[in-house]
Amino acid sequence: MNDRVYIFDTTLRDGEQSPGCSMNFEEKIRMARQLERLQVDVIEAGFPIASEGDFESVREIAKQVRGCTIAALSRATKIDIDRAWEALQHAAKPRIHTFIATSDIHLKYKLRKSREQVLDDAVKAVRYARSLCDDVEFSCEDGSRSDIDFVCQIVEAVIASGATVVNIPDTVGYSIPDEYGKIIRTIIERVPNISKAIVSVHCHDDLGLAVANSLSGVLNGARQVECTVNGIGERAGNASLEEFAMTVRTRHEKVGLFTNVNTEEIFKSSRLLTTLTGMHVQRNKAIVGENAFSHEAGIHQDGMLKNAITYEIMTPQTVGIKHSTLVLGKHSGRHALKQRYSELGYELTQEELDAVYKLFTKIADEKKEIFDDDLIAILQDEISSMKSLYTLENLQVTSGLNVVPTAMVGLKRNNETLQDSATGDGPVDAAYRAIERITGISGQLLDYSIKSVSWGHDAIGEVFVKIAIDGYVFNGRSASTDVITGSVKAYLNAINHAASARNRRQQSAEMREESAAV
Repeated sequence: MNDRVYIFDTTLRDGEQSPGCSMNFEEKIRMARQLERLQVDVIEAGFPIASEGDFESVREIAKQVRGCTIAALSRATKIDIDRAWEALQHAAKPRIHTFIATSDIHLKYKLRKSREQVLDDAVKAVRYARSLCDDVEFSCEDGSRSDIDFVCQIVEAVIASGATVVNIPDTVGYSIPDEYGKIIRTIIERVPNISKAIVSVHCHDDLGLAVANSLSGVLNGARQVECTVNGIGERAGNASLEEFAMTVRTRHEKVGLFTNVNTEEIFKSSRLLTTLTGMHVQRNKAIVGENAFSHEAGIHQDGMLKNAITYEIMTPQTVGIKHSTLVLGKHSGRHALKQRYSELGYELTQEELDAVYKLFTKIADEKKEIFDDDLIAILQDEISSMKSLYTLENLQVTSGLNVVPTAMVGLKRNNETLQDSATGDGPVDAAYRAIERITGISGQLLDYSIKSVSWGHDAIGEVFVKIAIDGYVFNGRSASTDVITGSVKAYLNAINHAASARNRRQQSAEMREESAAV
């Protein structure tokens, strides 16, 4: 049996369904390109029938990302499959992923269908999908709680109908490793045509066993693992891509398997997802948490100084984390700054370097030390500002006890400076109202959070906001040593996303009108 395990990344589909993890069109494209650099085998780009936004993002990812198989999810219905194929048809390597529930619980309470009806639906869906696309995956939703005889029957039937991958999800995270491994082993032993398809596992983390179950699945013959960056996903999440990939790499002598994941891109992928969604990983998260390669206890530090292998089973460099003692300060020049970014994996254009250096020197005057996390936050903040319709030109706020909070905001659009002022419940609220007056875009604030990027009382604060505009949700972020300035820039970042989306929808409407006129 092939020792390679294929990585099916569903960050943009199952992961994005996680509450608080939605991404807009541009953010999905950016994440897909990073997943390509991570060298995952399959990117499940979305569920095209779910919304026009999902359809557009899947279609664009299919056009732009050529190094990975691009999959789109569909229910076992013709309308879903047609929509998936419409989004995928320009992909270099397309895959239609169709599914139907197979557990008696789902059949009785959700589908209200018999096993015979479900089997018929599955066969028809796979046969139709295969008429459109050479690569078809079929999933038995709630497979781990399904009758094993029925699972074997339906797996055999869909493979005979053209399925190239069969997936047995632990949809609700109910299984334990030996139980789940036995399910996979039984299917491989009992389904006569199983060699014509790859067996896949898709495990959720409701009991904290998603990675363990996935590992058990591949040790019992599965050769595709469906997972997400940072383990995001429905409820408690999915199997964590970075945890599974590094387990296979670190314990290769034990498991005898490998993946094609470029592990040095793991940390960058994790940080990008956090930046895009505002959903942080806990400090003690395996592989990518802030404490994963930190050592505080004296005994541990002594061992690390003598030989890192005493307390580290993998090097931070293998996952793209570079811990350097080099500290950048206000006397550092552009060359040193560019070199440090290069060491962190970011190659800057001259325009980007000039923009980042300006903010870097400002913050260096305020902070004693600037850490790698600060540099990454500064870069994300400045690149976002460079591509914005509106940029913050000036800000003045007045607030205090028995004083009406007031903010005066100046924004630049193209070469024009626009100014207005407003009052509010606090200085941040007043500034947000002033921005709304200037831009004419009013958003409903859904979420607001501040997180310290590095250490110390002068640490950079990273602000995330989530706002609803025109029935859509937009994320905004910014980094600053000044909480109010960071809050204002984060809100403006979200407003810029909303303005860009409005322009894109307007352009699409105009193109449709022109097409109709012709």
